[in-house]
Amino acid sequence: MPDLDGVSGAQVQPLHEHVRRHARAQPGKTAVIWYGREISYGELDRLSDACAAVLAAHGVAPGEPVALFMQNCPQYLVAHLGVQKLGAIVSPCSPLFKSHELGYQLADLGARVIIAADDLYPVVQAASAESALRHVMLVHYADLLPASPTYPPPALSQARTLPEGTLDLLAAIEACREAPPRPAISGDDVALLMYTSGTTGRPKGAMLTFGNVLFKTEGLARVAELRADDVHLAIPPLYHISGMLYGMNLPLYTGATTVLHYRFDARSALQSIARHRVTYWKGIAPMLAAILDLPDAAQHDASSLRVTSASSFGIRMSRELSQRWADFTQGCAATEAGYGLTETHTGDVVTLPDQVRWGANGKPLPGVQCRIVDPATGQELPVGAQGEILLKSPGNFRGYWKQPEKTAETLRDGWVHTGDIGTVDADGYVTLVGRIKEMIKVSGYSVFPEDVEAILAKHPQVVRAAVVGVPDPAKGEVVKAVVVARGELTADALVAWCRDNMSAYKVPRHVEFRDELPMTASGKVLRRLL
Repeated sequence: MPDLDGVSGAQVQPLHEHVRRHARAQPGKTAVIWYGREISYGELDRLSDACAAVLAAHGVAPGEPVALFMQNCPQYLVAHLGVQKLGAIVSPCSPLFKSHELGYQLADLGARVIIAADDLYPVVQAASAESALRHVMLVHYADLLPASPTYPPPALSQARTLPEGTLDLLAAIEACREAPPRPAISGDDVALLMYTSGTTGRPKGAMLTFGNVLFKTEGLARVAELRADDVHLAIPPLYHISGMLYGMNLPLYTGATTVLHYRFDARSALQSIARHRVTYWKGIAPMLAAILDLPDAAQHDASSLRVTSASSFGIRMSRELSQRWADFTQGCAATEAGYGLTETHTGDVVTLPDQVRWGANGKPLPGVQCRIVDPATGQELPVGAQGEILLKSPGNFRGYWKQPEKTAETLRDGWVHTGDIGTVDADGYVTLVGRIKEMIKVSGYSVFPEDVEAILAKHPQVVRAAVVGVPDPAKGEVVKAVVVARGELTADALVAWCRDNMSAYKVPRHVEFRDELPMTASGKVLRRLL
């Protein structure tokens, strides 16, 4: 593995150059397994080169954001690498988005090009009026499935949709004979625009550089002692910063093989672990529990696993679950995955198998500094005291896209003010306690109150709405909407409307109607009083 301690500026070799290096050294080695279809490093490099050439032919320039809108599939990797080979910027959009949500991100980006799954085209079409889109390139999930999958894929539509005015990206790639441009790329150039709330407000585009990406990728590969002969299982969504880092960046950086799943299915996950002798998996705690609860789980061999980490979304990654997993895999105890932010390219705090301390999230990755301060005064607090977590590392983002004021609120003197409350003990273990910010975590998904409120405001009978998080035993938190309405509006009718207009995890599980909401003199809703 290369030694990349100086991850800054022109010294950085972007992730796609590592793919190119692996393609030259071992072109036939399998990079991705998609329900039995094997894509080699040589093929992945060729396809992403051609994708870059197609994008360049449609006017995509270095520094220009390109939106990606699809579930996990090999085409996501091809598009991600292809965009970045041009020195352009990848901006993933959640495939759970409805038109209002997608329209907001596209408009904020000013994106002219989107690469989307064909079954999501109706959402793109509905959102396009709010955007600057000029080119829609579509992919079809079933295109790269093998004729005889090695384990059951999800029910992916075989019907191909190519509306007038759109481009079949894979067909264009296969027909492309042009060499892609090879722009000079610096580690300080922006590689990703990942939308997040920061500490407050509607989602903002966090600008992450090629250097940010490589710092976290190289650091995690090193501390986890990942190898080129590892086989990774990638199930969490690649459009999410964590799924991207663990499911795509790490295996591509090390030259390993990725077993890619469209989405989680306990039986398929277990079958693929056994068939492909998976060695490394970063999942979430409910996935491990679902596999262990399969009636025939013991009939499958999971002994190839040597590293399993899981995030505590929905249920906690506990000592008991870890021991059950260790017994099942014949020795691979699962650990808490750690802690991190979109603004820091996540992976700031990690738990290694020999450093487990239950209740804590782990220790800072080498090169990451962590401070605990009084959120009111900024004064550094003593060991063990609860305060706001501040993070500083070469992984820290450049700022928020076109929002310098919001950047200044979060990024101060090189430190990211996370808006999270935590502690650091005498041994350096970091424990996340809660949040200052009002973001709601529903089964691991970030829900930004202002985002849901902005969509609720589009309902013709909603006069004013405020959104808060309430505890939920299965999901951690769920959304509650407090609404001032005109006319006859029922909770059931409002929830039904929400299902049609926002992602499922944002839909309020509880609705309360009031005559008025508590507000400041300036007209801001006081959510803390709700």
